[in-house]
Amino acid sequence: MKKYIKEYGFILLFVIFGILSYIYSFAFGIKASKTFLDMFIEMISFIPIVFVLVGLLDAWIPKKKFEKYMGPESGLKGTLLSVIFSMFQAGPLYGAFPIVYILYKKGASVKNIFIFLGCFSSLKIPMLTIETGYLGIEFTLARAIITVPLFIAIGYLMDYYLKNKDFKVTDPTESN
Repeated sequence: MKKYIKEYGFILLFVIFGILSYIYSFAFGIKASKTFLDMFIEMISFIPIVFVLVGLLDAWIPKKKFEKYMGPESGLKGTLLSVIFSMFQAGPLYGAFPIVYILYKKGASVKNIFIFLGCFSSLKIPMLTIETGYLGIEFTLARAIITVPLFIAIGYLMDYYLKNKDFKVTDPTESN
C-alpha cells in the first residue's frame, strides 16, 4: 500500500485538488483541471498511434539497413534522413520519445537522434503549414534556415560530448 501511495500520491493529490476546486469554485484549480483533462485526452488519443508506428518501424526495418543509413558512419546521408524523417511525423514532442528509443535500438547515432529530436520539435510539415498561414512563408523559411543548422550543430556537439560516456536511451516502458 505504501508503494502505491508513494508512486501515485501526487496524482491522488491532484485529483483531490481538482474536485475541491469545483466544489469551492476555485478558478485556478478549475482551469488547471480542465487543461489537464484536455492534455490527457489528447495524449490518450495520440499514444496508441505512436506505439503502432513504433512497432511497425521496429518490425519492418532491419537493424543492418538502419545502421547503414542512420548509424555512426552514415555521415551527411544520416543527417538528411534524420531531418526528413522528423518532418513527416505528427503530434507533440512526447510522441517522439518512443520513436527515439527505436532509432537508438536499431543503431542510429547519437548525432542523428538529437537532430531528429530537434527537427521533430519544430519542422513537422503540419506545423510548418500552420506557421506559414499565420506568419508567412518568409518567416517560416527564415526560421527553418536558422534552426536546421543549429539542430545539426547540436547533434554533432552531443555526439562529441557523449562519445566516451556511457550514454543509453532507456526503454520507455520500463520503470526505474
